[in-house]
Amino acid sequence: QVQLVESGGGLVQPGGSLRLSCAVSGRTFGSYIMGWFRQAPGKEREFVAAISWSGSSTYYGGSMKGRFTISRDNAKNTVYLQMNSLKPEDTAVYSCAATLSWGVDPRNYAYWGQGTQVTVSS
Repeated sequence: QVQLVESGGGLVQPGGSLRLSCAVSGRTFGSYIMGWFRQAPGKEREFVAAISWSGSSTYYGGSMKGRFTISRDNAKNTVYLQMNSLKPEDTAVYSCAATLSWGVDPRNYAYWGQGTQVTVSS
């Protein structure tokens, strides 16, 4: 079984930065592709970023490119999402997820964390 726990969310002013962490339990962490998704109230879940098991490949949703960076530390069983130049429209619950198949469709991700709230407001 794989369990994911996010942390690092909070309130930040527009233009600010946050780093989210996702701690993953299970000895097979290094086998999984990890992704971040977000969901704002009344909106569909949106793909944010994904990273391959080795960390050598990454992919970002359109509005996140150049502002967000996904990374992972397989020795610590942790995946990160560095978010810079945050905008009010980035306000959402951010969740990490694990999959064995590369993709942006949340239905492909088998394991999910509970999510962490990010609020961008002055």
